[in-house]
Amino acid sequence: MANVVKIGVIGGTGLYSLDGMEIVDEVFPDTPWGKPSDKITIGRFKGKDIAFLPRHGKGHSLNPSEVPARANIAALKKLGVEEIVAFSSVGSLRQEIAPRDFSLPSQIIDRTKARASTFFENGMVAHAPFADPFSISLSKKIEEAAKSIGLPIHTNKTLICMEGPLFSTRAESHMYRSWGADIINMTVLPEAKLAREAEILYQMVCMTTDYDCWKEDEEHVTLEMVLANLGKNADTAKQLLAAIIDFIGKSDDTSIIGSTKFSLVTSPEKRNPEQIEKLKYLFPTYF
Repeated sequence: MANVVKIGVIGGTGLYSLDGMEIVDEVFPDTPWGKPSDKITIGRFKGKDIAFLPRHGKGHSLNPSEVPARANIAALKKLGVEEIVAFSSVGSLRQEIAPRDFSLPSQIIDRTKARASTFFENGMVAHAPFADPFSISLSKKIEEAAKSIGLPIHTNKTLICMEGPLFSTRAESHMYRSWGADIINMTVLPEAKLAREAEILYQMVCMTTDYDCWKEDEEHVTLEMVLANLGKNADTAKQLLAAIIDFIGKSDDTSIIGSTKFSLVTSPEKRNPEQIEKLKYLFPTYF
């Protein structure tokens, strides 16, 4: 399609489009890191173009460790995406964050171990800043959107990302609580890291499906419990996203533009030409 798509939505199960959205195009590009999780639907809503990418593929065919995160972020970058709103189901590690509550995390603890988490490897190294892994401005816009529809939303939470696909042991769940984590999922990483490297503003919206297994007076986490809340959360997520669109896609935050360019550390004479060609897909003017 000819138009630049500034808004990207990475959806969890059941969040593939918006009611009333005009479907403009559907793309399934090849990137230097392979194909994305599924076809990307380009839609027009409230006069703005939006790229919808189903993280696990439609029908949820990819487990968290199989999600081709580099291809996903690269494909969105190539479309022109400047802001990503990513939705994810999470477990709660705190009494006050109840099932079906929504949260905006501000920090991440990484417990993944089997995922490619950078575009910069194989003879081209960069060390991008990641102290604040989410976009503060995008988080504030989402908070305002939630307020506009009367949706309570927890803010400034710490999200721990585990490998999966099995849920936590009870010992792990108690350990994560002792570390100060508030919610847990399996998908924020490497997605958030790659978005930062690609200079795309990124914020995850977390939708609670259950209390993690630390809460022993509650029924243990089961797939049935999670699925029962997924549909209800997806309906709320669509209402929230419809409101969020009013606040984003304005190109009004350039705070991370150029951050990766100034993170490159490999000497020009030592750079692997093959890797540079791959990186030109993301940064045609940097090399």
